[in-house]
Amino acid sequence: MKKQILTISLAFGITLGLFAQGTPRQGFGFGALPAITFDSDLGFQYGAIINLFDYGDGSRFPRYDHSLYLEWSRFTRGSGVLRVRYDSDRLIPNIRTTFDVSYLTDQAMDFFGFNGRQSKFHSDFLDNPHTQFFYKHDQRMFRLKADFQGRFGASNFGWIGGYAFYNFRLRDVQWENLNAYEQPTLFRHYIDWGFIRPEEASGGNINYFKLGLTYDSRDQLAFPTRGMWTEAVVQTAPGGFLNQLPHTKFALIHRQYFPIIPNRMVFAYRIHYQTTVGSQHVPFFAQPLLITSFLTAQRAEGLGGRTTIRGVLRNRVVGDAFALGNFEWRYNFFDFNVLNQNITLGTNVFFDTGTVIRPIEMNLDNVPQAYRDKFFREFERGTFHSAVGAGLKIGWNQNFVISVDFGRALNAQDGNTGLYIGLNYLF
Repeated sequence: MKKQILTISLAFGITLGLFAQGTPRQGFGFGALPAITFDSDLGFQYGAIINLFDYGDGSRFPRYDHSLYLEWSRFTRGSGVLRVRYDSDRLIPNIRTTFDVSYLTDQAMDFFGFNGRQSKFHSDFLDNPHTQFFYKHDQRMFRLKADFQGRFGASNFGWIGGYAFYNFRLRDVQWENLNAYEQPTLFRHYIDWGFIRPEEASGGNINYFKLGLTYDSRDQLAFPTRGMWTEAVVQTAPGGFLNQLPHTKFALIHRQYFPIIPNRMVFAYRIHYQTTVGSQHVPFFAQPLLITSFLTAQRAEGLGGRTTIRGVLRNRVVGDAFALGNFEWRYNFFDFNVLNQNITLGTNVFFDTGTVIRPIEMNLDNVPQAYRDKFFREFERGTFHSAVGAGLKIGWNQNFVISVDFGRALNAQDGNTGLYIGLNYLF
């Protein structure tokens, strides 16, 4: 806990001291800070983040005309981020355009099996040097996303379209890169038992095409205080030369924001339902991907971890269909100005939960009985993976938010606690 408190102080101290001066209410401005953060699943982060904003004539503030986000960072547990994101509703008039190009590496990517608690978790493995990498594998992912959103006339109803390309390169943990000796992994067992097919075991390419409808009545983007944002989206990876394993996903995502105390307290919630359409086989590395029209973090995967269920282990809950719920009370308790900067201090209290609605099929015939007893149980529909927690927020000009969240899992099978220091509200 002392290390965690030190990390919070260091991140906030460096940010407050080095955040670029002169982010105006109109024209060009930017925020820059060292990427010194902490994530319980990833370790300490170091690197640099720059977010450039163009507010135009300032008449739409805090809405911006253009935003360019740049990040280069590494985490001490073996993952890295190289990311460029551009967002604007002025590049193409009346259409919000978002481009995201990212290269994400993870030498110790979490893999806890399929279907949540149907796959047993042994927490003592993490503390044993002979099994500490049992729930890990090596993953490199290149992602190219282009998302477009428009409205029907002057209404809040609109449409979503997009394209995304993913390249996954997968392998077992490379022990020499982590100063560790070779040991068994659940990833290798799943390949040997036939749960992961040979054609997907080393990764592959996916080309997604996305189309959907949306309703968006939020008063602003970074910190909505009223309104709702709902999406119904179909995302398909068609067959042929574009994809080795064609499949289609459907997602219904609803977010709503209620002002409790005007400009001070907001109750916000998000419900995310996602399912595979039909009986198509989805490559296991694509199952954790969450359909989203706008990425607020470098990854949108789960369930479990900083972007879905805070306090639950990253990617602990993976199924063919799932439901996710986030419920959050947000309170801004202090506002002030420094060097023409609008700064807000706030806090949040949250409850996160998720469940597998349709499990990924696992035939246990090839699993030795001893392993069946040790690593599996019967799938139980209606099992929820939940966590509670609280956080601290520092907002800069209502667009750049430094976030600290601490969550505790409510069941030991889902982990213990999670601390996440980064950017933006969860939704």
